[in-house]
Amino acid sequence: MQLNTAILSKRLAAVLCLAAGLLLPVFSFASSSSADMGLDRELALKASQAVIGTKIGDHTLLDREGKPVRLSSYRGKPLLVSFIYTGCFQVCPSTTRSLQETVQGLQKTFGTNKFNVVSIGFNQPDDSPIALKTFAAQYQINQPNWEFLSPSMSTVAAIARDFGFVYAATPAGFDHVLQVSLLDGDGRIVRQVYGEGIPPAELGEPLKMLLSGEPFEPSMMLDGVMDRIRILCTVYDPKTGDYVVDYTLPIQIAGGVTFFILMLIFMINEWRSSRTSARNKEARRA
Repeated sequence: MQLNTAILSKRLAAVLCLAAGLLLPVFSFASSSSADMGLDRELALKASQAVIGTKIGDHTLLDREGKPVRLSSYRGKPLLVSFIYTGCFQVCPSTTRSLQETVQGLQKTFGTNKFNVVSIGFNQPDDSPIALKTFAAQYQINQPNWEFLSPSMSTVAAIARDFGFVYAATPAGFDHVLQVSLLDGDGRIVRQVYGEGIPPAELGEPLKMLLSGEPFEPSMMLDGVMDRIRILCTVYDPKTGDYVVDYTLPIQIAGGVTFFILMLIFMINEWRSSRTSARNKEARRA
């Protein structure tokens, strides 16, 4: 029994060392990956807030039918603007659905035609009118005051700059700030709302003031925003040509932890089985 226990102890120590060796690179990668992000959250937020109070340029984009639409055509009513890319399969759809729920609530409160909504596909040339049309149909977004617009490759940077929308392609993926811009009837950005979920209250109150004609001064809200913003990091797959969510790190961590737990359970069961077998042998001898 002492021999078996010693052997099992050595095996268990070997397993623990092996598990530690497997997990160490994973956690080292986890600690270093955040430092390798291509988008600085604080700088991105400052750029986003810096455009509050400014008017956007009169850019021309294409709607889902391929027809040109000038952003100035939305003047006269408040406008909500979000940025998406159709190759995103998790966060962009989730954010858009959240915005849709908020828009539906705001429409019930203020009326269907009191404001407009625009989603701009920034990943060109992939976010074509057809791709945006498919995206809207897939997620059943059919509000008459909501359009999906596709800019040309030559105007993406200027449009993003006007809205303070920051994004970055990195070796590990594609990062961007989740934001919805609220514009007044003159095309001036008066509020930036951040996060994957869009609370109705954050848009409802300023929208109410704009619709009622009450004095409304653009406001910056950097305090506490860092706790409510999410940076999307995805990975470009050259085989498919799509951007997909990067699950590599959580899978590596989960795999390493699962392996460690399973091997620990296995060794404990072996140890218990060895003890039971030894006791049975002693009982038979007695």
